[in-house]
Amino acid sequence: MKRRIAILGSTGSIGRQTLDVVRRHPELFEVELISANNSTELLVSQALEFKVNSVVICNENHYREVADALQKEDIKVFAGIDSLCTLASGDNIDIVVASMVGFSGLRPTLAAVHAGKTIALANKETLVAAGSIVMAAAAEAHAPIIPVDSEHSAIFQCLLGACGNPIEKIHLTASGGPFRCWDRDRIAAATKSDALKHPNWDMGAKITIDSATMMNKGFEVIEACHLFEVPPEKIEVVIHPESIIHSMVEFADGAVMAQMGHPDMREPIALALAFPDRLDIGNRKLSFAQLGGLTFEKPDLERFPALGIAYETIRRGGNLPCAMNAANEEAVSAFLHDRISFYDIPRIVETVVDGSDFVETPGLDDVFATHESASAHARELISAL
Repeated sequence: MKRRIAILGSTGSIGRQTLDVVRRHPELFEVELISANNSTELLVSQALEFKVNSVVICNENHYREVADALQKEDIKVFAGIDSLCTLASGDNIDIVVASMVGFSGLRPTLAAVHAGKTIALANKETLVAAGSIVMAAAAEAHAPIIPVDSEHSAIFQCLLGACGNPIEKIHLTASGGPFRCWDRDRIAAATKSDALKHPNWDMGAKITIDSATMMNKGFEVIEACHLFEVPPEKIEVVIHPESIIHSMVEFADGAVMAQMGHPDMREPIALALAFPDRLDIGNRKLSFAQLGGLTFEKPDLERFPALGIAYETIRRGGNLPCAMNAANEEAVSAFLHDRISFYDIPRIVETVVDGSDFVETPGLDDVFATHESASAHARELISAL
């Protein structure tokens, strides 16, 4: 039978590439539900092409526009996050691709987890903000979480061949972003146009800025801690500018397993959708003779302080990763709107984290309260700047 898919955030980069995988394998997959926040025109186009059962426009102000465009079709249109939570948990869904940007993806992803759905997880902020809560819910509901991030997919794939041997160390690779070779003074003057020029990956604006600050890699460290049940001390970030090795796992005997491939997000997406099968997605294959060489470097925490902030935050634990995520969302948005400078982003994040009321074992209410208070604090700092 076809696997029935819900795509939370179908108009974003991961959502569009997920639909490309489906487009190549219509015999295997059926898209039941798609959602977007503001991209109404693309959402309607996707709904028509894939003849989906339901559409959710999360920004309720756009409901009438989407409903009018699809009124003559046999497609149900809903609005708001509550609707998305309900529909993602429906009996007609087998796999939920969680690809919404930021904290907004937590509620619908958690709703799908509680319903026992297979989660193809691309929204790292869900685990950054509420990792312990989400992983406990997944265990209780027997909801498989298959990572879509290229790095976590790589670790997942390496562990498939580990025969249950425990992880000694995870080597989490990072491209280094657009500022890998820039000195600190030049980075300090960087514009959003500079920061959005990622050398290897085609991603949305928010994650591209996170890559430039290396906060994205900090988020991935936290995500890996939750997904693979390892402490941050066992996760080492290594700069690998070619983005051919997506991550590596080291074992007690010193052996290291790596997963390799060209930077193409359709690979981990297709694996998550079809697991355990691997699909032909028409992508470029590696030619080792043409690679020439692979480069590895240690990250520079002076030029990229956000990574160090993330490590310290996960070590302190509790609700602080949630506060860090909230502050980062506000700061990145302000940078993209030319309101603050590049290095203001980690300064704001660190100030908010240090000023947050600590909750050692947060529940879901604590997570939402922390997100609200940290966001408000970040907005105050941004206004002052």
